[in-house]
Amino acid sequence: MPEAPEVEALAHFLRERLTGQRVTGVELVEGRALKTRARPLDTVRGRALTAVHRFGKHLDLDLDGAHLSVGFGRAGWATWDEDGDPGQGAAAATAAVIARIEFDRGVLGITDAGDWLSVQLHVVDEPDEVAAVAKLGPDAADPVFSREMLAAALGTRRKQLKALLQEQESLAGIGNAYSDEILFAARLNPVAHAAALSEDEVTRLWTALHEVLGDAVRARRGVPIAQQKEAKVAAMRVHGRTGEPCPGCGGVVEDIPGTKGGGQWCPSCQGG
Repeated sequence: MPEAPEVEALAHFLRERLTGQRVTGVELVEGRALKTRARPLDTVRGRALTAVHRFGKHLDLDLDGAHLSVGFGRAGWATWDEDGDPGQGAAAATAAVIARIEFDRGVLGITDAGDWLSVQLHVVDEPDEVAAVAKLGPDAADPVFSREMLAAALGTRRKQLKALLQEQESLAGIGNAYSDEILFAARLNPVAHAAALSEDEVTRLWTALHEVLGDAVRARRGVPIAQQKEAKVAAMRVHGRTGEPCPGCGGVVEDIPGTKGGGQWCPSCQGG
């Protein structure tokens, strides 16, 4: 699943290449992905791209006031084919193409590599007309995200930390992988309840959140689109590394109880 650092890198990549270019053609390959049937994808044809934004894990293309919103879901991503060079999209060759948007000097592809369709496309007048964008909480990858904002999101809720970090209405942009990495960096138990955190633990969580996401945003920038997933996986310290030595203490990385292998932690470092 693309999370804030990867979507931010994609937004930067497209911003550099597409600003000022016009949409010369569109192809909706998978009609179920378009959620605004009254606003067909063809609506954006002929419009120039004026800005590219990221909202949480969503990409927003501003096309002369009409917004094409892309929700990548569990397994969505993008390809870029410039002047017949498929290099940026080679790694996505096995993913199903959902849509293609042709610009003056290249083709942006939206893909989905999942067993079921999770990509969603919306053509709207304003980004917050997309329900999933409108309900987003504060952006966890934003440098101005403060400790006070985190404390407000945690509140007095008896919700497990890993689940809360992935709750987009509370904190936008974090998914399964970075929630593991943030909690490992903070040395916090992923199944501990938010309400049980001490003031020191809240500070540790906020510091880890900034460091992990900030480092990832900087590291992903400039990485070719097709190599983003590979770069993300390689950078993980505990996520996806069940049975491997913990980089912190040398113990063994284990699956988080109740995640069925979907999340990882170090019980020794994180108070197991």
